[in-house]
Amino acid sequence: MDDDSAGNSSFGLPPRFFSEAMARQNTEAKLKSLLRQEKIQLWNPPYTVDNNQPGQQQMQELAERYAPEVCVSVSEVGGALESIRAQAVTRGNGNRMYRETSMATLELLLPHENKKDPKTKTYVEMKLDVLAQELVDRIGEEYSLKHVKLILNGKTLSVERRLDEQNVKNNSKVMVLRVSYTERKRQISEEEKQKESIQRTQKGFQILSERDGSEDPETTPFLEITDQKGNLLKIPPEEKKALILAMGLHEKGRSLMKRKQHDNALCHLLQADEQFGKCGSELLDSVDNYAVLQLDIVWCYQALEALTCLDDARQRLQKAEDCFLLCYGEQRQRVLMIKGNTGREEVLFLRLYLLQSLLSYIEGNDAQARLQLLKVESLYARLHPDSEKMDQLMALGFSEREARLALRACEGNMEQAATHIIHAREEREELRQRDRQRRTRRTEDISTLMQLGFCRRDAARALQHADGDVNAAYAILADSAQPAQAANHKAEEVVSPDKVEQLLYLGFERESSEAALRLTGGDIQSAIQLLLDNQGIISLDSSSSSSSSSSSLSSEKPSTSSKSAEDNELVNEVLEDIPSHEEDYLDVTLEEENELIKKMKSYLSRGQTHTV
Repeated sequence: MDDDSAGNSSFGLPPRFFSEAMARQNTEAKLKSLLRQEKIQLWNPPYTVDNNQPGQQQMQELAERYAPEVCVSVSEVGGALESIRAQAVTRGNGNRMYRETSMATLELLLPHENKKDPKTKTYVEMKLDVLAQELVDRIGEEYSLKHVKLILNGKTLSVERRLDEQNVKNNSKVMVLRVSYTERKRQISEEEKQKESIQRTQKGFQILSERDGSEDPETTPFLEITDQKGNLLKIPPEEKKALILAMGLHEKGRSLMKRKQHDNALCHLLQADEQFGKCGSELLDSVDNYAVLQLDIVWCYQALEALTCLDDARQRLQKAEDCFLLCYGEQRQRVLMIKGNTGREEVLFLRLYLLQSLLSYIEGNDAQARLQLLKVESLYARLHPDSEKMDQLMALGFSEREARLALRACEGNMEQAATHIIHAREEREELRQRDRQRRTRRTEDISTLMQLGFCRRDAARALQHADGDVNAAYAILADSAQPAQAANHKAEEVVSPDKVEQLLYLGFERESSEAALRLTGGDIQSAIQLLLDNQGIISLDSSSSSSSSSSSLSSEKPSTSSKSAEDNELVNEVLEDIPSHEEDYLDVTLEEENELIKKMKSYLSRGQTHTV
């Protein structure tokens, strides 16, 4: 693959083939419904005869009977019925083989250009108690795909774990994402680049999640999680780390989506989904980030034209809809109460209904698809900004994003939109002022506690535990200092000058003597024996590692947020993907949505105009 294709989706199909594939899947779904209603089993006689061959006459009669009902030609219905029959026979043979030999049959969802016949499904037979790497190797050998990622039910399979340990079962459908690379620019596979990208993103946001604001925020940035009014959210430390990492990976994925790198974006989005899974359900139900992530994952499925990720897509869209209802209210009343309007959030529902319409069509439910599409078109008419009004607002000095969001918020009223932008700017500046004041006050409070003899990190953590109350933070520090002082007194008794002098008199070094006394609790005979056993050399590191921390606040895991050049580079790298505008995720141009609306209308008109 050459340089020009490195940034494009590598799973995509040519538009014409995609239309044909969509239509074929729609027809098959309708036929399966009819077969279930009549309890017809195509894998049994008279539809399947000797050597698993089709019963030609019966299959032809069935095609002629069903063609008027699905509004498709007899030949197309015949082809679809044969595809359904062949799949059923393959599945039956695979089930029998699995019972007898434990050899599973997996369906591979290959990139179009690597399929030998686009109209037939691709299967591979293998044991499930093997590493996923073996499946990757098989795909590489048989289909000339060197660098791939395997996706099952929306999760990336680890090549270092067994298939059965990752819920791969007989008849599982495994999506194969080819990872493109540019050999001329860098002799490294895109798979490794993706892995490195995800690792660097995770590391960068891990550093940010562990920073507690004890350093100068101008030189050592850190993240805080706030609600839509700028108020800090109280979140348990571990959940906060997972949430920051999830939101960071999501932003990285969205950044890649904007560049049309949907395969790479999907990998980051699925990683974000795993991190969101570590957050409590109450937290996920209270923020719309999780719902937006589900939409973005399904949008990537659509962009990659992975039609057979149907079950996972349907579940994710249901999660998104449920979460939106909890966050926004049935009639968006919570958004209305907070923001005064709901126009900007409506773009999320437009995308939700559009994807639901697409899935309904794939499932063969044309009536439901049309109902959803009507809602989509109604929303699109309201939300697509008038280009003339956009130009007028931009001529007043407002940005394209401000103009688009304001027109949606004000239902196209240009005067109200201008006022809305000015008010939004004032609110945003007020939030920035409050944030600056809060951080300045925090820095001053840390300095006050340091002047009282406490270290910077303990002071910052105490303020965090005390929700910014400096008096409560001092009380926390004072309480934690008492056991530390007691421990210091005890240490002084253990390493008394008299005992050290006795060991020095015997010829041992002072440093080793003190270390031996600490390790033996001050017992002089045991200390002598320990020194003799170690040729008189005991390091201070070995003694200090066995002693407990002097402060309950400092006993947490050490932070990775050092000010090293590498850490700063990672942090700056991930901060580039965090949008400066808090409503960036709502600033959708609707160009991609408009293209999909046109495709959906053409798909649905096919069923109405096709003659037998």
